[in-house]
Amino acid sequence: MNHQRYIIAGGGTGGHIFPAIAIADALKQQAPSCEILFVGAAGRMEMEKVPQAGYKIIGLEVVGLQRSLTLKNLLFPFKLLKSLFQAFNVVRNFKPDACIGVGGYASGPVLFIAALLGIKIFIQEQNSYPGITNKILSHFAKKIFVAYDNLNLFFNPKKIILTGNPVRKDISIGIPPKSEALKFFNLSENKKTILIIGGSLGARTINEAIENSLHLFAENNIQVLWQTGKIYYDGIIDRTKNINTNHVKILQFIREMNMAYSAADIIISRAGALSISELCIVGKPAILVPSPNVSEDHQTKNAMALVTKNAAILVKDNEAKNKLGTVAVELLYDEQQQNKLAVHIKSLAKINAANDIVTAIIAQQK
Repeated sequence: MNHQRYIIAGGGTGGHIFPAIAIADALKQQAPSCEILFVGAAGRMEMEKVPQAGYKIIGLEVVGLQRSLTLKNLLFPFKLLKSLFQAFNVVRNFKPDACIGVGGYASGPVLFIAALLGIKIFIQEQNSYPGITNKILSHFAKKIFVAYDNLNLFFNPKKIILTGNPVRKDISIGIPPKSEALKFFNLSENKKTILIIGGSLGARTINEAIENSLHLFAENNIQVLWQTGKIYYDGIIDRTKNINTNHVKILQFIREMNMAYSAADIIISRAGALSISELCIVGKPAILVPSPNVSEDHQTKNAMALVTKNAAILVKDNEAKNKLGTVAVELLYDEQQQNKLAVHIKSLAKINAANDIVTAIIAQQK
């Protein structure tokens, strides 16, 4: 037990990467002498974020299956075989005691190979509706860590542990005072504040809706803290240069999310699993705009898990451009609704997810 070795596989977006890093940090805390290797998809976001967090990562040449007939789909079987071969070499050389899959393209090949080689595998399913890869892998998994209470419909109930989703350490330890956060972003203490987050890669629909609503926010003395995502940033800066944006702070990516959450009165967000878990811990009123461009429409299912408990407001992606700004302004001036949403979303928070996951994994190693 002294020198355990773990592979953490997956990535693609912040929603997979940040929980993976939180699990690694908890492993190091509970088993300081353990060795951890991340396996991700070459060229994806994890290849940058994981080394920044102080961990080693290997990238597989793996791609996902597109939902339309494309050249990439024709090449998919060959890419899959190549990634399985690469995964086999990584697992065989590192000799892990257990593999933990957090979702994303690299998770499937690594966990499949580990299972074939008789290595214990664990799944961290972030969404309220699992993808096909995790459904298949669940048959081989020792334990499946979930964030929603409906997943016994898809997995063996005896394997499920309801832990919630691990979140970034700076969120789980509590957010700073609002006055400090507003000062950090050079925002006014005399205006109501909306935080806009479209996920780590940005969200076109949300960005377009906010751009269309800037005049509405200005008229209502509302300031905006706006994470656009890398690919949308330059275009937004260019298109807004000739209008008054004194009430708007436009940023490509917000690293200090604890500060951003603290500064906000309300939050507009996609409905990725990590975003929702962080929103629950932060306990702020939220308007969710689920992305339609995800497998099994899982973001809508994630959002509905909150909406049915009066813990969030849902605006459909195809209605957001015309409706989102108005819904946000109405919520900002309805303190009773804000308080109700905040109380209900906070009641769903699971603060110790990473530690609970690691405790269960280590228990299985004994």
